[in-house]
Amino acid sequence: MQDKSLYNMNTAGMESVIATNKVLRNTYMLLGMTLAFSAATAGVSMAMGLPQGAALLLMLVGFGLLFVVNKMADSSKGLWAIFAFTGVMGASLGPMLNFYLSMPGGPALVMQALGGTALVFFGLSAYALTTRKDFSFMGGFLMVGLLVAVVASIANIFMGIPAVSLAISAAVVMIMSGLILFDTSRIINGGETNYIRATVALYLNIYNLFIHMLHLLTALGGDD
Repeated sequence: MQDKSLYNMNTAGMESVIATNKVLRNTYMLLGMTLAFSAATAGVSMAMGLPQGAALLLMLVGFGLLFVVNKMADSSKGLWAIFAFTGVMGASLGPMLNFYLSMPGGPALVMQALGGTALVFFGLSAYALTTRKDFSFMGGFLMVGLLVAVVASIANIFMGIPAVSLAISAAVVMIMSGLILFDTSRIINGGETNYIRATVALYLNIYNLFIHMLHLLTALGGDD
């Protein structure tokens, strides 16, 4: 009886590992495709020369689609929804990228931001995958930090203080880095079993990390 019980425990453990690896594999595959699609829609947006007002409208549409993705994540319709969401979010980057690319040394700054974002993401993901540590304890702190950053960003729209803007970007870079660890850990440890929701979480981490890293690099380069 003891051997049978041990066998059942081992079988359950193996099934859990297989399920987790499947979610992880599907998440990274979908994340790669959505990032590529976002890059394509950003390129189209840049070529069309969309104004900043259009970017704001696209972001609002994107936030609306985010709720649609979460609602449809348990069905095949979720795949269509996530590509719609990431496509719109990618397109919203077009005006911002055109602005930075038009600056002296802009193309180099954009490439540095892309490289830095990739380095942070792959480095932290590799650390989480290698150590398999549970970073769920960071959840509360990260959510509070994100809320403070959002409130500070809204307040700074009216104050327009460059130093505050820089501090917010630095904070967001740190928060997004923590969220990459947190979200990857949730997938590894079975806290997130839906690969569409997992993809959305990691996509938003990368999206915000890139934007604020670009702002930081520009400010440190003396052009902002």
